[in-house]
Order: sequence, then structure tokens, then C-alpha cells
Amino acid sequence: MPKNISNLIICSPYEEPSKHWKYDDQKHEFEIVERRRPAGFITHISTDEQFNQQGDFVELKLATTIREEIKKWKESGRPGITSVTRMLLDHWENQSRREKRLFFCQLEAIESLIWLCEASSSGRSKIDIPSDGGKFDRLCCKMATGTGKTIVMGMLIAWQVINAVTNPDDNRFSRNVLVVAPGLTVKSRLQVLYPNNQGNVYDEFGLVPGQLYAKIFKGAVVVTNWHRLQPEVDPPYSVTKLGTETDEVFANRIFGHNDGKIMVINDEAHHAYRMSDIAKTRGRNTGSTDRDRLWVEGLDRIHRSRGVATCYDFSATPFVSTGKGAAKEDLFGG
Repeated sequence: MPKNISNLIICSPYEEPSKHWKYDDQKHEFEIVERRRPAGFITHISTDEQFNQQGDFVELKLATTIREEIKKWKESGRPGITSVTRMLLDHWENQSRREKRLFFCQLEAIESLIWLCEASSSGRSKIDIPSDGGKFDRLCCKMATGTGKTIVMGMLIAWQVINAVTNPDDNRFSRNVLVVAPGLTVKSRLQVLYPNNQGNVYDEFGLVPGQLYAKIFKGAVVVTNWHRLQPEVDPPYSVTKLGTETDEVFANRIFGHNDGKIMVINDEAHHAYRMSDIAKTRGRNTGSTDRDRLWVEGLDRIHRSRGVATCYDFSATPFVSTGKGAAKEDLFGG
């Protein structure tokens, strides 16, 4: 801990941050700034003085604009949302009756995703979220390690599934959910997203109000590892040589049903990027590109067969992996 700081924690995790620490390069010490830290990141520097300096601060102007517009929307009563969404938001924000309170960052994350989906187009007129070059929409939710991304995934699933079951003709929502993990350890940890599993997040954190509870079981949730998104050629132990899977056979293998569009959640989504993202960092070490390419190509096949309604990417580090620290050119679009 820096010598001039006696307590690093200066804000409650249950309230919007009202102050933050800032490093003074001249004084070589930290000071408190009486406002929320702007959305952004600090670039990596590599010098002999790196312990006495910070890199450049890069503001994420799109994130800042979204914060501002959501605040206006919330103050005006959140126009445009469904009755189900209003019930869920009221339930989540009623902290006084909660045994396990939700963090401010969790509430802000789900509210942002809801706003991007349900707010009127006029309210989102200032927002232009860049595409990653694919055929379906991807939204990145950046949350620091330890802030409870899995709980937000549960809130996201509850919001999508219950709305889809209640309003089956509303194509903004899907009751079919695919959650993709970067490895077996994470996949095991994400089993709590199955509503029927013991210790699931919906019961553990009281994410669904009683009057809506039965509807969460009408969703079709699949939690899988990225390895299953690789195409199979002549599956093991097959007597008949069938060749490479078609997109439809591929999707059936993942889901086991053919029932409408899919909502995708990618955990540790900085491992799921297109070759265009790799190209912009050409000459830098981009890590496991085969895994990352196959992950996205698998989602493309699902989209061609079933349709991906929306893809929600969760990551604490939304950068192309280079092994050289955060740089502006490594940030995913936006």
C-alpha cells in the first residue's frame, strides 16, 4: 500500500462511487478526487521509472455517453421497458429486503444492457456501437475480477427468459440461452446458471420475484466449453463416414432442439475475437489464436443455423491478448 494511504477503500460497493484515487506524477503520491472516476483505462508503460509514473489515461467516450444517457432515462422513469422488466428492476433495487445485497456495479451493468435493448431508439440516438465485423450484435460488459459477473449473467438470463416467456412475439428476447466458457474450470463454476441446479444464483441471491419465479424454468439454458464449438469430422466411434457437420447438425449437437433464436453469453470474452481484431495488432503476441478463432466461428455457425439474437460478452480485460499490457490499439471496438 502506498505510504500516504491508510485506507484504500473510500467508497461503498452498494452505492455509485463519488470519489477516486488519482496518482500525482509530480508529487509521486496519490490524492483523492471528489467525483467518480471517468470511464477509461490507463495504458501500460515500460520504463525504469514505471513505479513512479502512470501511463496515459484513455477515456472510453462511448461508455461515458451511455452512463449519462442512462441517468437521464432513469430519472424520467425508464420509459419503454416492459412490465416484466420493471418488476425485475424494482425487485433487484429493493436492497432493504435482501439477505445478500447486490453491488452497485452489478445493478449498473444489467441496467445498461436493458437500456440498450428496451429504451426507445430516440433515446439511444447518440449511441453508435461499432460492429466486430460479424453478422450478429455483440455487447461487451466490462466488470473487474471479483465484482460478481456470474450474478449479472443470472440477472441477464432471468430478464431475457422471463420476458420471452411472457411476450413470445417480442423478438428482442430469447428463452434459449447459450453460455460459453473458456475452460472446464470456468464451465464448472457456471453451472449455477442452470435454474434447476442446487445452489443456483437465482435462489442464492433472490434474483427472481415470487410471481415470476415459475417462468425462469421455461428457458432452455446450455452451459458449455468453447471446445464444443469446434466442428466434428466423422464423430468418434461412428461407423458411417458423414464428413464435416452441416451448420444445422452442429447446432443440434450443441442444443438438442430447434426452437428459435439464441441469446449468447461469452465468459472471459476477450478470448472470443475475430481475425480482424488480431490483424490490428499484427506483430504483437496475440496468444491462443486457434482457440479464439474457433470460438467465434462456432458462434457464426449457430447464427447461420438458428440465429443469434444478441451476444453478451463479459470480460475484466476487454483487450486482444498481447502479453504487453493495455494499449489503445488492443481494445475491442468501442
